[in-house]
Amino acid sequence: MAMMRLRREDPRVVGSFRLHRRLGAGGMGVVYLGSDKRGQRVALKVIRPDLAEDQEFRSRFAREVSAARRIRGGCTARLVAADLDADRPWFATQYVPGPSLHDKIAGDGPLPAADVAAVGSALSEGLLAVHEAGVVHRDLKPSNILLSPKGPRIIDFGIAWATGASTLTHVGTAVGSPGFLAPEQVRGAAVTPATDVFSLGATLAYAATSDSPFGHGSSEVMLYRVVHEEPQLHGVPDALAPLIRACLAKDPEERPSTLQLSLRLKEIAARETQGLADVRPPAPRTSPDRPSGRLGEQHAEQYAEPRTQRRPQSPQGTPLPRTGGGSRTGGSSPRTGGGQRPGPGARPAPARGTTRSGKRPVPRGGRTAPRTNGTGRRPANPRLLRQRLIVFVVVTLLVALGIAAAQGCQGPSRGLDGDRSVRKEQPYEALPNDALPKPYRASR
Repeated sequence: MAMMRLRREDPRVVGSFRLHRRLGAGGMGVVYLGSDKRGQRVALKVIRPDLAEDQEFRSRFAREVSAARRIRGGCTARLVAADLDADRPWFATQYVPGPSLHDKIAGDGPLPAADVAAVGSALSEGLLAVHEAGVVHRDLKPSNILLSPKGPRIIDFGIAWATGASTLTHVGTAVGSPGFLAPEQVRGAAVTPATDVFSLGATLAYAATSDSPFGHGSSEVMLYRVVHEEPQLHGVPDALAPLIRACLAKDPEERPSTLQLSLRLKEIAARETQGLADVRPPAPRTSPDRPSGRLGEQHAEQYAEPRTQRRPQSPQGTPLPRTGGGSRTGGSSPRTGGGQRPGPGARPAPARGTTRSGKRPVPRGGRTAPRTNGTGRRPANPRLLRQRLIVFVVVTLLVALGIAAAQGCQGPSRGLDGDRSVRKEQPYEALPNDALPKPYRASR
């Protein structure tokens, strides 16, 4: 709700409330933002001076404020305080933060059918509480509905009167907003809860189309259309049009009751919300390990096929040798045209590892699928093979060098004939001449 600075003629204190800003002005008076000593914020309306001089207005206003104190609905702004004997009578209601329905539609455009039904259902419950207290609002319109964080709230009961009271006129003009007044209000007949039902129907039509069901024009033209012409509901969703048309019936007896309207709007809101949920795609899974969608199903089949595929068995129970697609050196896969052909009417399957468009599928998460060979196993990594080969060669060389070193250490300590004790105990001179090598033999 837009706030404006206080003007020079505006009061600064009313009753026990200090005024801070202007919230707006209407046919009844000026609405201010105020607060009490505890800091509770209120919307305080001060009645216009000319109306304050009307004794009939004061008496009716006193009865209405007394009836408004009994309203205990959650969809209404609760009455906090009032002074009916002041020079300018005033009343304060609970301050409701949030834009009005009029400002919401003017800024963002029409509401979806589900939101219109939800708002209408909440407003119907609020009106039900108002009517049970014996009060008729009489000026329900988009600017008197605030969209608070806790739901819509009905405000401005300043011209609301007890059930059965006639319309309040000032200088021959009906109190209310043209285009949202009921025909009985225009004619000056008694108001009933059906009067608020008519206004709610016009308000819901505005929320669904961002336009009044009776068009635009002067007050006289609008009031004439309300009484004599049918509402224009072009653009109203089909789910809401019959119910809104029933609310805008000229005869109050033909309109639905507040309770019937609340129940019917709840059903429409639930159905429209369910319809939106059915149209929305399912929430994607965030796990990158399991593919999703049609492409993921094909990819999952490729993963599961090597595991579940069983080799044919002979009558004795032993598996038959593989033929075709499982070999790297020869044969062809039955799925790619070689070997067995699919039966008649069978749909040819795409090549393993590819989609029907010929491209390799990529699972969610950006991870590419592991390639598989004909046997269902992943091929060896060339880099890993090179590393293993290098390790094998190095280990082999180390083993060979170790063996050579061991033999070298044992060779010099042995005799040529392998008898280590002979060299230690018998010198060359004591050995027979035939036992010595030829270079060491002496002619004796």
